[in-house]
Amino acid sequence: MRTNDQAPASFAVHIPDAELEPEPLDPAQIVSGEPVVTGKVLWESADGTQVRGIWQITPGVVTDTEANELFVVVSGRATVAVEGGATLEIGPGDACVLREGDRTTWTVHETLRKAYHISL
Repeated sequence: MRTNDQAPASFAVHIPDAELEPEPLDPAQIVSGEPVVTGKVLWESADGTQVRGIWQITPGVVTDTEANELFVVVSGRATVAVEGGATLEIGPGDACVLREGDRTTWTVHETLRKAYHISL
């Protein structure tokens, strides 16, 4: 379900088995392994500054530059090393906040699925 309405209808999604779509990963981000990323935008504000959705990555090591994001891990495990900051061990039920501009290295141990809210 995706809506760009200013006042979207309320809805519920069962995150563990929601169907996701391929999201090609920039090969320059892959440090090791053959991680595959999939996701689904559930809602986006009319001005494009707020996005809510589901994201998944299979095992491997990737780098990223983060947006302002709050997410909750639904399944899987990863270690997220923030350059010049903390190393986060995340798994099912963990809430995580990443700051815009954080440079991260994700070591995905088990396919990780998260529900997220990004502010751009």
